[in-house]
Amino acid sequence: MIRIGVRSFVAGGGPSNDADAQAFITAAGITDATQQSAINTLVTDLKGYSIWDKMKAIYPFVGGTSSTHKWNLKDPRDLDAAFRLVFAGGSTHSSTGWLPNGTNGYADTKLNQSANLMLNSNHISVYSRTNTNSGINQDFKFECGITDNTTYSFNQIAMRASLQLQAYNGSHSIVVSVSDSLGYGLLTTTASNSGKLYKNGTSIGSSTTSQSLSLFNSTIYLGAANHAGVGAKYYSNRELAFSTIGDGLTDTEAANLYTAVQAYQTTLSRNV
Repeated sequence: MIRIGVRSFVAGGGPSNDADAQAFITAAGITDATQQSAINTLVTDLKGYSIWDKMKAIYPFVGGTSSTHKWNLKDPRDLDAAFRLVFAGGSTHSSTGWLPNGTNGYADTKLNQSANLMLNSNHISVYSRTNTNSGINQDFKFECGITDNTTYSFNQIAMRASLQLQAYNGSHSIVVSVSDSLGYGLLTTTASNSGKLYKNGTSIGSSTTSQSLSLFNSTIYLGAANHAGVGAKYYSNRELAFSTIGDGLTDTEAANLYTAVQAYQTTLSRNV
């Protein structure tokens, strides 16, 4: 076997999977050839865009069950320290993603914000497949996040149809009107006075307010916000098909990440 770059070529055959992709495929027990190909291409794309090393956690929500959806692509070990998801409450797992029930369903990433992220270089992202109608009840549904429950300074994203794509990161507050709650939302900080919000790879809002708070000593939730000291609140009822947590991203990196994620969703026939 001759190794070239990150791909391995076996004599008499085609290229095998990237080693990191294969580790995830094996851990999650993914046997479907299309899903395996989508995962492998996603990993090689992220590496090709030099984004892979900026990720702490990548949740592809592939395989259709809670036992396949829980795995972190960056570190597919069944450990809290590997940031694999721990689901709680009610939700539905399917081939199109993970749908929390909007009343008590969420997932704990086990990724502690203060221990694992940098204050002035971090990001969170979610891919929503649900276009929820506007209304007051949608004002209190977050797809991912954390808050200290005292100053109500957040690091979280809400995808809101006909209202706003809303995000908070430390002292940054970004609220932007959008037409629907479909697609890929990403919030990033790259400096103490630079926060940006993206939808589908395009920057749609920013903040230049200087950070004034430390990161919280608690874990980030998906499908809800983790109110430190209280627990999960603001439960989402939007189906998630992808999520990442990691270091801060530039405009180019955010655009490239969307390109890779949308290609992944398209291969799985669940893109929006």
